[in-house]
Amino acid sequence: MEQNLMLAAEAEREKSKAMSDSDERMKETLALTAEAERDRDNSMSDFDDSDSEDEAQQNLQLESLQTELVTNPSNYDAHLQYITLLRRMGDVDKLSRAREAMSELFPLSPAIWRQWIKDELSLNTATRPEAFSRILKLYERGVFDYLSVSLWCDYINFVQEFDPMVRQCSPTGISKARDLFESALTAAGLHVAEGSKIWEAYRKYEQAILLTFDDIDAQAKEKQVQSIRSLFHRQLSVPLAGMSSTITAYKTWEVEQGSLQDVESIDLVDIYPHVAASYQKALDMYNARFHLEEQILSPNVSDSERLQHYMNYLKFEQSSGTPARIQVLYERAITDFPITPDLWLDYTCNLDNTLKVGNIVNNVYSRATKNCPWVGELWVRCMLSLERGHASEKDLSEIFEKSLQCTFSTLDEYLDLFLTRVDGLRRRMASSNEEDLEYKIIRETFQRASDYLSPYLKNTEGLLHLHAYWARLETKLGKDITAARGVWENCLKICGSMLESWTGYIAMEVELGHINEARSIYKRCYSKRFSGTGSEDICQSWLRFEREFGKLEDFDHALHKVTPRLEELKLFRIQQESKTAEESEKNPKRNAREKRKLGSDITEEQYPTKRFRDVGNPKKAPEENKYQLQNTSQVTKVEGANWKNTKIDDNPSEQQFNHEKNRAYSDQCTVFISNLHPTANYEHIRNFFGDDGGIVAIRILHDKFTGKSRGLAYVDFLDEEHLAAAIAKNRQKLIGKKLSIARSDPKRGGKESSNPKTWTEHARATNHSSQKGFVSKETDDTHKGDVKDAKFSSRKPGNDNIQLKGKNTFAVPRNVKPLGFTANKLKAEEGDEKPKSNEEFRKMFIR
Repeated sequence: MEQNLMLAAEAEREKSKAMSDSDERMKETLALTAEAERDRDNSMSDFDDSDSEDEAQQNLQLESLQTELVTNPSNYDAHLQYITLLRRMGDVDKLSRAREAMSELFPLSPAIWRQWIKDELSLNTATRPEAFSRILKLYERGVFDYLSVSLWCDYINFVQEFDPMVRQCSPTGISKARDLFESALTAAGLHVAEGSKIWEAYRKYEQAILLTFDDIDAQAKEKQVQSIRSLFHRQLSVPLAGMSSTITAYKTWEVEQGSLQDVESIDLVDIYPHVAASYQKALDMYNARFHLEEQILSPNVSDSERLQHYMNYLKFEQSSGTPARIQVLYERAITDFPITPDLWLDYTCNLDNTLKVGNIVNNVYSRATKNCPWVGELWVRCMLSLERGHASEKDLSEIFEKSLQCTFSTLDEYLDLFLTRVDGLRRRMASSNEEDLEYKIIRETFQRASDYLSPYLKNTEGLLHLHAYWARLETKLGKDITAARGVWENCLKICGSMLESWTGYIAMEVELGHINEARSIYKRCYSKRFSGTGSEDICQSWLRFEREFGKLEDFDHALHKVTPRLEELKLFRIQQESKTAEESEKNPKRNAREKRKLGSDITEEQYPTKRFRDVGNPKKAPEENKYQLQNTSQVTKVEGANWKNTKIDDNPSEQQFNHEKNRAYSDQCTVFISNLHPTANYEHIRNFFGDDGGIVAIRILHDKFTGKSRGLAYVDFLDEEHLAAAIAKNRQKLIGKKLSIARSDPKRGGKESSNPKTWTEHARATNHSSQKGFVSKETDDTHKGDVKDAKFSSRKPGNDNIQLKGKNTFAVPRNVKPLGFTANKLKAEEGDEKPKSNEEFRKMFIR
């Protein structure tokens, strides 16, 4: 007993001496550093000019890096340069703050952590409690960021050397050291290439403890021997590099304990058959992985090849390995490729499938979002992982707000984040555990999403889904039908050209039993233009709705409204098929791709017909009016659809211009007038420009239903001289309102008219008529009847196709396209249809 105490005391003295030697070395280092500083100060007198220039340059570079980091904190390289410069300048305080700032934004590599800790050790004596605690925390943070066996070994050696309890081998110190070793084994013990370093350090520590036991205390000594033997057995069951040396070391140790007489002569299987079997299995596993290890550790391969080798290795482990071994290999891969999004996505997906919840998964997501903050899917998965782990609302809110500060490559990623946040709030609000969670948080989240995304996602399914979800929660959780209607009305302002927006609104009202409200929505949208067959679908939907919910009067009213609309649409489809067939016959060699291009100028749904009537003989009109498609930019409608709205002007002078209704407006010498007074008529406009204003035609645009002026007009002039004189009158008043006069430029919207002769003929005819004492108005008749249906159609300049316009866009100048419109949708829908021949077209009518 006394001998053991003496040995322990001697060991303690050796450790103390080693510590004192370490302290002396540190003092010598500090003294040498101070002396070097003095020498540098002395030498500065000889090199004042050069040193001052270097210092000025360093200060200038330092200011530049500081400015860059303020404007762009996510610049990883700027952080590294800033830290390197501060380290060179010896500014300890700024260096420490710079490292802390960088570590908050990015995981630091093992090399950076080791450099940081090395600097702290050189500046502080680790034996001091505050210095020891600070360095210990640095090690803990360092091994958390990335897997590094070398950093773990430094961490272990630091604790053994500077922790008083561990150094004295007290029971508390031994327990602390063992916990640290077990943590290291959990993190890196399965590292095939370097994991044996931690195992060997653990064994050496346990063997050192064995030396402190007295031979008299046989029971305690035997317990320690079993601990060392168990540690050997554990290591031998793991496939690691250097397994042959480990088995040799184990046999040698057993010989020292008396269990084996000779290392070479006696086989391990004779004494510990289960250990031999585990060792052989581990050896076979190592041999199966040997070539894969060589590939990822080879210094002669490119990064892309090494990454591919890692992926192959991971597939192999996933097919034959354990979850813990797969996790270690993922950690090795992300240490080498920390900013590879696919690697993090695969890693987190694997953890979600195996571990589901726990601090390990949350820690990995924390590092993943720091390494690849631009990947929205990682943030979404992170939020879901926290929710599975029953994280607090505070933690979830912080992660959500942090994710919104990142820049993603697509708007769908932002939308997914908002929806994930709402999903979590809804689930927690429905559960009994979140009674304090208020619905207003969900409403605020929806509002933020709408405000942020609406300008960029107009007429998209994603934004429509967001508003539909919002409206549903307003009725289910918020219990506020008025708020839900407000959501749908806002959605219609943004996605009103989508059929689904209207049908979704209607479906909500029907589900709530609000039949009258649903009917009013049908009345608002049945005449609107929708892509594809949406215009027909909404009409049929209204009829089905009235069959199921309405009275006979309601059904008759709906039928009266939609029948003319369906006739228009039917004629439009027929005309389109006929035109396509004719063009196909004219140019049969045109390939499918060129055929699809024919529809590229058709930017919206189109109306097929224009009614022609004899202005001077209204009795003759019903006989002569035929459904014909005319090449005209003016508004058209079907004969009989709104006959009561048509105004007939008996002015016989205008009969002379009926022949001109078949011609096209090329707008080569035309002005577009806006801000007209509602009472302004053609005579007002003619007098405004003067009797000799060279006016060829005046076209005032009227509302279809009320017949009132829209305050917009086109005026055609005879030549450029008169056109310039008209434009010069811009901002002058007519009936108390300042007119806005600008040249109509059809070339901006497309090619010129396909029939250029019509404009010349029209100008000559009009000029001749003007000499007789009157000006063509086009006019009260054509535009009061046809133009006041302007919401139905307008022609894109230079194209014979008639395109539908919505009520709010009918009066847009012809060289302006509606915002948010995507021509590719209609092109994709119509372009692939096989055109019919003339024979097929005639047969269709014969049937």
